[in-house]
Amino acid sequence: MVRKVFALPIIQHTPLVMIFLLGALSLASCEPDLKEVDRIANLKKEEAVDISRHVDIIYSDSTRVKANLTAPEMRIKHDSTEIYEFPKSIKIIFYDDNLKETQRITSDHAIRREKEKTTTFTKNVVVTMADGSVIKTEEIIYDEGKADSNDNVTFYNHVPITAFFKDNRGNLQGSSFTSDKDFKNINISNATGYTVITNNSLFPSIGK
Repeated sequence: MVRKVFALPIIQHTPLVMIFLLGALSLASCEPDLKEVDRIANLKKEEAVDISRHVDIIYSDSTRVKANLTAPEMRIKHDSTEIYEFPKSIKIIFYDDNLKETQRITSDHAIRREKEKTTTFTKNVVVTMADGSVIKTEEIIYDEGKADSNDNVTFYNHVPITAFFKDNRGNLQGSSFTSDKDFKNINISNATGYTVITNNSLFPSIGK
């Protein structure tokens, strides 16, 4: 901003009101320039984000399809964070080696952190297993880096969770949970709930 400076003669009897008016005019002339700086800064922030709509992504390992992600919108931040955001819901379907669906996850929001290899699902998170059992919560973290490890903790969370047995045979509530990548070994902390006993099986299962 180039500012012209004028030397004004000092008049001994200049009214005080006139001095205030000169100061106000000086501030007013700077205000549009400050707004322009803010506008440019906001444009730079927006330019660092790519927005894709009607997203459909296939995740594969060599020739094997591992998962299919679909979402109405995906935002990619081109900075050091390497974050992929799904602000308008997401659905991921996981497959086994025979391309048979093992489970699917849906939520209203999700963030993929590429550096950490994690995806955090939040808001109305629902996991539906192939056998019909269902998990509902407000947060689930998928740690892709642990998917092939031996500690069997690929999915986990830190908030309350409800697991519904298949065939509507009861449910469990807990304070948090952990699970392997196929939801075969699910551990619910501080679990309470009920089951319906039938002739087919005394103890209904989740994800098996």
